[in-house]
Amino acid sequence: MNGDTRVDLHIHTTASDGTWSPAETVAAVQAAGVGLFAVTDHDTAANVAETGRLAAAAGLGCLPGVEISATLSGHLFHILGYGIDPEHAVLKNILAANTALMEEVDHDSVKKLAAAGFPVDYGEFCAYRHDPRRGGWKALAYFIDKGLCTGVGDFFTKLFTAERGIVFPVFPGPAAAIAAIKAAGGVPVLAHPGSEFHGPALEETLNLFAAERIEGVECFHLCHDAATTRRAVEWCDRHGLLITGGSDCHGTFVPARRLGVPELRLAQLRLGRLLAEGTDKSEQDGKRKNLR
Repeated sequence: MNGDTRVDLHIHTTASDGTWSPAETVAAVQAAGVGLFAVTDHDTAANVAETGRLAAAAGLGCLPGVEISATLSGHLFHILGYGIDPEHAVLKNILAANTALMEEVDHDSVKKLAAAGFPVDYGEFCAYRHDPRRGGWKALAYFIDKGLCTGVGDFFTKLFTAERGIVFPVFPGPAAAIAAIKAAGGVPVLAHPGSEFHGPALEETLNLFAAERIEGVECFHLCHDAATTRRAVEWCDRHGLLITGGSDCHGTFVPARRLGVPELRLAQLRLGRLLAEGTDKSEQDGKRKNLR
């Protein structure tokens, strides 16, 4: 593995809201010509070990990862954890707690929509079985099958809205997520800080997380334009933090997010101790300035 190796460090599988199994993920990574990747499912590491085994057998570099939800100043943020031990008790506890919070919101959303006169039934929802290969999550699939929305886009504009009293739960703060990642031997990285989803301006978000002792930033992401990427990279350079990037691919669930896009090379990133064994760090540092 060298500075020209293609990298994608943000991929979701059937363990959370992606459509690909570990085997399908590894096959897609190979087909895309990516040599180093990470599975970073939302608030679960259930597919990490199997994906790692399959990747090793295929001769691919694979970082064990996760994406943890956290609430700060009234906004939802995602914190990526790389190099984690997926079986560490502290990490498993926060992932289980976050998953329970979202499941509670799903159940409450069905009850609230039923009370508002929508053609849904809570008992029916409880008995409903979601096929994870569809992507998304149980409530979304149920609402699609009931004809209330066509996908994730109008789910968030028509159903999952503050006006209906349906909002994301208050997750533990970044400090708890970062502590859990570090306890599990991992490195915490702020995901897609330039996303409009978070609310604050880019620099405000980055400065907030500097105070939270984040160790890296996902500077390269589909939701970042060239200017946002450049500002994030420059901020990391000034603060000496790691630089990562990825597609945020969910298989076929979010068609606009394609594995390997943006197209990244290892030399564009700064992965510190996460660098795969055998990578020439001096080559990476020398090339990064010319490739970003």
